[in-house]
Amino acid sequence: MLKRTFPSPEALRRFPFGLADIAVILGTLLLLALIARIGAGTLVSFKPPDTIPSISLDPRNLPYYAGRSTLRMFIALFCSTVFTLMYGYVAAYSRRAERVLIPLLDILQSVPVLGFLSITVTGFIALFPGSLLGLEAASIFAIFTSQAWNMTFSFYHSLRTVPHELDEAVRLYRLSGWQRFTKLEIPSATIGLIWNGMMSFGGGWFFVAASEAISVLNQNYTLPGIGSYVAAAVVAMDLPALGWALLTIAAVIILVNQVFWQPLIAWADKFRLEQSAAAESPESWLYDLLKAARLPTLVGQALAPLREAIDRLLSRLTPQRSTRAVALEQPGWRDRLYNFALLVIIGGLVAAGLHFILSTVGLSEVGKTFVLGLLTLGRVLLLLLFATLVWTPIGVAIGFNPRLARLLQPVVQFLASFPANFIFPFATLFFIHAHISIDWGSILLMSLGAQWYILFNSIAGAISIPTDLREMATDVGLHGWQRWRKLIIPGIFSAWVTGGITASGGAWNASIVSEIVTWGQTTLTATGLGSYIAHATAVGDWARITLGIGMMSLFVVGLNRVVWQRLYTLAETKYHL
Repeated sequence: MLKRTFPSPEALRRFPFGLADIAVILGTLLLLALIARIGAGTLVSFKPPDTIPSISLDPRNLPYYAGRSTLRMFIALFCSTVFTLMYGYVAAYSRRAERVLIPLLDILQSVPVLGFLSITVTGFIALFPGSLLGLEAASIFAIFTSQAWNMTFSFYHSLRTVPHELDEAVRLYRLSGWQRFTKLEIPSATIGLIWNGMMSFGGGWFFVAASEAISVLNQNYTLPGIGSYVAAAVVAMDLPALGWALLTIAAVIILVNQVFWQPLIAWADKFRLEQSAAAESPESWLYDLLKAARLPTLVGQALAPLREAIDRLLSRLTPQRSTRAVALEQPGWRDRLYNFALLVIIGGLVAAGLHFILSTVGLSEVGKTFVLGLLTLGRVLLLLLFATLVWTPIGVAIGFNPRLARLLQPVVQFLASFPANFIFPFATLFFIHAHISIDWGSILLMSLGAQWYILFNSIAGAISIPTDLREMATDVGLHGWQRWRKLIIPGIFSAWVTGGITASGGAWNASIVSEIVTWGQTTLTATGLGSYIAHATAVGDWARITLGIGMMSLFVVGLNRVVWQRLYTLAETKYHL
């Protein structure tokens, strides 16, 4: 009789695949199947003026609608990341390009999502004739415009505030531009980029409803999605449908945080600038599972020769550079000629815009929009003051205390990711019954979408302060205001500036949907530039749309030039590690 034997523990460890690998394989296959199932709905034929099936308020359709919206969000996030790395790098390394790209970024973040959508949708449909992909691409581009600017500002500022000693080490070892990018710049920017990416992803949810309702050739088309479902429920005044939508979006946000953002946060902890180990590190069950699996390591080893070949090629193509060299360059005749040409181009564009506006709406309308802009500016400044006083201390507490971070981090991620305009109908009902003026209530609605930029950047800035500096501050007896003045404010200042400038831009953009809210046939309208643009967009008045967007861009760029640019310079020269 044959004796039955079992493999020893040593043999089991040598087995190429374990339970973790099986879980990774099954999870990957499930993800690919879901993407294929959801993505198939984008490949149907469509040609204006064809109609799209209307949104059904049956709750059983919500998982599919949520999947369509989530897929658009992740495609937009990928495009935003690529844009961020390219745009931020060029702006940080070229002084001439910086003079154009950073003011242009100010303008782009102030242009409402509705403005991008109304301008680009016809072009996207022309790119994909006879297919629904054109409308899908327009929707994804609209979400992209709500995500990209915040991430780009974060990456640009990280490149401009690379620690001096690390910059010297890179030059000492004569690393190429590609090696510098992958070994220094990306690691030093990772924590801020992930937290701002998380915030941008949440900001995308804020505008998902507007991006899924598209107007082409005076005909409205509504793409399947959770945002369009909410919009249909508001029109129908269907509170149960709104409740089901809120539960669905809450489940989607929790799931995305668990399987995407939390693993990224745990992985990014290794990029902290530390001379001593952190007391506790962020945890993620999925990140632990991926580390326990052998399959990712095997795939990485198989791709190692290709990765090394690409690294060698790009290292040869990119000579050694330093961020300090950009700042130390002295302007010459080429710079003066460049500045003159730039002023001529800007002057020509301004003159053309003024001629168009004055010949269509008149000078009195310009004065009216300026006054409306001042009212919206007041709301933006109140929001920034409130968010700074309330959320900065909370962000620092979360970044400094690992136990508190484990408790509150998922909560703030959920609150920031939850699309605030999904609760606008309930806020509208509250304003109506409580007799609260929308002129004041719109500040609350704007803050629901914009205040999180300051919170998330405060968390990222606090996390980036090395543990040894915190321990030293404790050892020398710094407490209370002295600790804030000597350690915390200098340590988080650059991150707070990034949060402030993006919160400001986000608040201006959110004013479009916050200064005019509806519930069924009831509409509340605040006096401000946001409601002016929303009304002009609704009636298709291109002259007033152009004037409103131009005036909003003027306010945003002026605020950035007068306030935020000076704070950026202070952060680069004095307050960074």
